[in-house]
Amino acid sequence: MDRRSIRNTLASFIVSVVVTASAFAQGLPIATPESVGMSGARLQRLSSAMKRAVDEGKVGGVVTLVARKGKVVHYENFGQLDREKHVRMPKNAIFRIASMSKAITTTAAMMLVEEGRLLLEDPVSKFIPAFRKTTVMAASTTSGPDVASVPARREITIRDLMTHTAGISYGSGPLEAQYKAANVYMWYFADKDETIATTIERLATLPFASQPGERYVYGFSSDVLGVVVERASGLSLDEFFRTRIFEPLKMTDSSFYLAPEKASRFATVYSAAPPDLTRAPEQGMGQGDYVKGPRKSYSGGAGVLSTASDYARFLQMLLNGGELDGVRLLGPKSVQLMTSNHVGNLYQEGRFGFGLGFEIVEHVGRSGRAGSVGEFGWGGAYYTKFWVDPVEKIVAVFMTQLLPSAGSALQDQFRVLVNQAVVASEVRH
Repeated sequence: MDRRSIRNTLASFIVSVVVTASAFAQGLPIATPESVGMSGARLQRLSSAMKRAVDEGKVGGVVTLVARKGKVVHYENFGQLDREKHVRMPKNAIFRIASMSKAITTTAAMMLVEEGRLLLEDPVSKFIPAFRKTTVMAASTTSGPDVASVPARREITIRDLMTHTAGISYGSGPLEAQYKAANVYMWYFADKDETIATTIERLATLPFASQPGERYVYGFSSDVLGVVVERASGLSLDEFFRTRIFEPLKMTDSSFYLAPEKASRFATVYSAAPPDLTRAPEQGMGQGDYVKGPRKSYSGGAGVLSTASDYARFLQMLLNGGELDGVRLLGPKSVQLMTSNHVGNLYQEGRFGFGLGFEIVEHVGRSGRAGSVGEFGWGGAYYTKFWVDPVEKIVAVFMTQLLPSAGSALQDQFRVLVNQAVVASEVRH
């Protein structure tokens, strides 16, 4: 081999090493399942089930990731990113994670708690004065443009927002007509040509679904919390997430809106309409306005885009007690507080608890599913899902784009197939 060939070969090798090192730095370390107490043969059942779901037309494409003890043991892609264009689903596909954004927003708020900029018992009005005097729909109210309301018995607190006990819904039921008229309805914000703060201040003038602290009501609470983060930090939520969370954790493909050069990796949304999948509409909650929309509204409740690998890094940080690769976002006591039940039996009639942004397993039998006490997780409207098992040290991420999901059981299968692959449990009987 002549000197030029040697130089070219060496240059190619160096480029390969740099690219590989860069890719490694952006993900979690990789290990064999057996090295961390899982079975590769049993994880193959998971792969087979995901492939079967694609082949049977139950979903367009899926990316699944499982890590144990900080190491990835399963990271696979199935099906297609875009069925009509015959584009294969890549591992680094970018997904609309919708309500999986809530965990990031809660983390941002807890970072500010640790910095002394806010307290859990602070009234929301300290940061958004429009919330000083709110109203609640009367018990005897009927649907219509003018729902009867009564004054709230107390102010809404930051903790109410984190636990979804503020009484703030997405505007469904009797409140629907009034919320639609105010253009504050449901979780989708990507098409709004105004800031999130403008929308949330308008929300404050509408009646809420329940008195603060009395019920678990799922709705705009995390969006309100996002505005609190903006006001307490002096940064837009986009800038806070990017500079304080995404960049430190090397979540390079996470953002509120998509850079045009990444559009080729943006997963297509399908609707489950048996006997086949249907491509969701281009506008609105379907494919959405994440590439060509106004890019003005940063929804802490449902606005983030991410990849399986990026989100796994975020979850591993939480599993590690607030730190990853030498970068600490939170102290362990804050993570413990976030992943403890704050609502008693208000959520799911006590089958699960609810913490600061997460569903919590307090009793495996009551939950009715395999897992561990202390497990925390959540999902998103586009049929994405995650959970963290601090006993078995597992991070699990399921990514697809299915809206509506029409009662799909694929996430339940994913959970079972991850847990059945654990052959060396940390639980001692």
